[in-house]
Amino acid sequence: MATFLYRIGRWAFRRRRLVLGLWLGALVLAGVAAATAPAGQDEDLSMPGTESQKAFDLLDERFPQSNSQGAEARLVFQAPDGRRVTAGENKAAVEDALGSLDGSGQVASTTDPYETGAVSEDGTIAYSTITYTADAVDLTGPTKSALEDAASQARDAGLTVEIGGSALEAEESPGGTTEIIGVAVAALVLILALGSLAAAGLSLLTAFAGVAIAFGLVSALAVPLGLTSTVAILALMLGLAVGIDYALFITSRFRDELAQGSEPEEAAGRAVGTAGSAVVFAGATVFIALAGLGVVGIPELTKMGMGGAGAVALAVLVALTLVPALFGFFGRRIPSRAVRKATRPGSGRPHPVPTAAGRPGLGARWARLVLRRPVTVLMVAGLGLGAVALPALSLELGLPGDESKSVETTQRRAYDLLSEGFGPGFNGPLTVVVDMSESADTPATTDLVIETVRGVDGVASVGDPVLDRTGDTAVLTAVPRTAPNSGETKDLVHAIRGAVSGVEADTGAGILVTGTTAMNIDISEAMSDALIPYLTVVIGLAVLLLMVVFRSVLVPVKAALGFLLSVGAAFGVLVAVFQWGWAADLIGIEQTGPVMSLMPILIIGIVFGLAMDYEVFLLSRMREAYVHGASPGEAIVNGFRHSGRVVAAAAIIMISVFAGFIGMNSPTIQTMGVGLAAAVAFDAFVVRMAIVPAVLALLGHRAWWLPRILNRVLPNVDIEGEKLSRHVPASVTEPDAVVPRLPAGRR
Repeated sequence: MATFLYRIGRWAFRRRRLVLGLWLGALVLAGVAAATAPAGQDEDLSMPGTESQKAFDLLDERFPQSNSQGAEARLVFQAPDGRRVTAGENKAAVEDALGSLDGSGQVASTTDPYETGAVSEDGTIAYSTITYTADAVDLTGPTKSALEDAASQARDAGLTVEIGGSALEAEESPGGTTEIIGVAVAALVLILALGSLAAAGLSLLTAFAGVAIAFGLVSALAVPLGLTSTVAILALMLGLAVGIDYALFITSRFRDELAQGSEPEEAAGRAVGTAGSAVVFAGATVFIALAGLGVVGIPELTKMGMGGAGAVALAVLVALTLVPALFGFFGRRIPSRAVRKATRPGSGRPHPVPTAAGRPGLGARWARLVLRRPVTVLMVAGLGLGAVALPALSLELGLPGDESKSVETTQRRAYDLLSEGFGPGFNGPLTVVVDMSESADTPATTDLVIETVRGVDGVASVGDPVLDRTGDTAVLTAVPRTAPNSGETKDLVHAIRGAVSGVEADTGAGILVTGTTAMNIDISEAMSDALIPYLTVVIGLAVLLLMVVFRSVLVPVKAALGFLLSVGAAFGVLVAVFQWGWAADLIGIEQTGPVMSLMPILIIGIVFGLAMDYEVFLLSRMREAYVHGASPGEAIVNGFRHSGRVVAAAAIIMISVFAGFIGMNSPTIQTMGVGLAAAVAFDAFVVRMAIVPAVLALLGHRAWWLPRILNRVLPNVDIEGEKLSRHVPASVTEPDAVVPRLPAGRR
């Protein structure tokens, strides 16, 4: 692999204008495709095979017209000072506001709360349901303005009015203040780490190019593939983070090669052949883990995984081709000013010169400290992560609704008003679908189902049945007494399903419980069931891939256990913040609740690949020194001397990028930002920087042991670029100033 990538790096350097032109063309095409494509629509989550999804599918079949409606809005009215909303002047204000919507564009229907009984028992709160002929993303500005004007009209009459439903929902879009701050921090870290504006700008420029193409492609494919705004934001988040990191790793190696005396073209080839090999492996692990999310069986999760995987694949391609091409344009401006000054003609110091990585620095000093106290470091780091992970034992999964939004939003205030007037379960009604196509007496069956559901403890009310055209399918609405995301409502769904099973046996009818709340419960349970199998697959993949890369048995096992520690600690942070409310005010979370059910598996898939990034970049230098004759301790110090600073900078960059998305209003993106930022921090600075060298120090030579049978069976990917010395001139190979070479038999 190293030799092949070496040739790619040199080719891209020589044909830099062609490579740059091709990427600019791809960028323009992606931008044009995104600009001309219609906007996508955020779809409800689905879980094929679950009872709730089967019920939705049956409703689509038996009630096609009612299930093809567009967006929906709820105007919620509250009378002032405890007065009744049915009072003459208040009723007139409500009717006038609703009347202003009749006949307006895109409005399909408007319900009268006084005719439909949508008034609370105390008469203080009422609501009207407005349906539209178009989906939320297709509603025009005048249509939304008319809805807001109707609310303002009633407010002017003295009523409290809030708007719920999907009509005012807006897709999340990047570009907020926190994202800009995150990118600014990443830029500052790059400048400090590389000591060159040209090198820092190159890393940012290439990352932005890859992200722009990925974002454009996701936007262009939103409608044909059903991609949501969350998919686009995940692609942006991942593409930006790994794009900067991959460019940083290759640029850092290019600078080292220049400082050791290589010509720019040769340095580009060797940088891509060595660091580029690690980039390919790291990118492949992220891609496989994200693409593997498709096995869970949730279409939205599959789309998020494929969108993120595509962005990572683009980042790898950019790093292997565009980065070395830009080396050709920037040339010797890539090294730091000190190195450029030392290698300038007439400076009195012809290259090679010592690289920054070669001088005894903080990384080497830290490695020696760990070597002196490996047990202490291992105990402190391991117990610390274990303590942070303890809250994960209380992990509860769910899906966020309007209750998780800020109280500054009208949707959240509408949710609270409806809960106050009609009970907490009103916002999460359950839908009971009765298929009586095999039932002999449909009226009796319907009555029996209604009686059975009403008799279940926790049901507040059951509405009148709605029949399809043929009369063999009935739909009932059961309102729980408890809130949608409460544990009692989850138990109620199971209780209803258990109670109606006897009715099915007696009547031959098929009875399914669905609704948004039931669907959320089914998805959360499916996620919990899939978590351990998916984690097992990911851990198995990690062990296998690292065994191939490092020709070792114990190194992969150690890496997998460290990965589990960092993921467990990240889950502990999610529980502490989003369930328990610790530091929730700092990131704008006003309502605690279950962690979004998709997050654990999604974070595992992403962090797995990112953890392998740091493992590969740090340990590849250690193994390179070890196979050239260094002792285990010297190899550890060598790895930190060459890669510690770069890995630390890459981790800070990635944390900054992920943390920059915490400020978005979407609970999904907030949870993702907190979880990924925490996981990267724990994995890079605790696991890879502390636990890894401590364990390697304790294992000694045993860390690099591989049974002979595995040595023969496993392919040799040469990720350190050992074979490059056979394909490049001896005058430009990097001298080993740290350890002596041993005979080939040692290798």
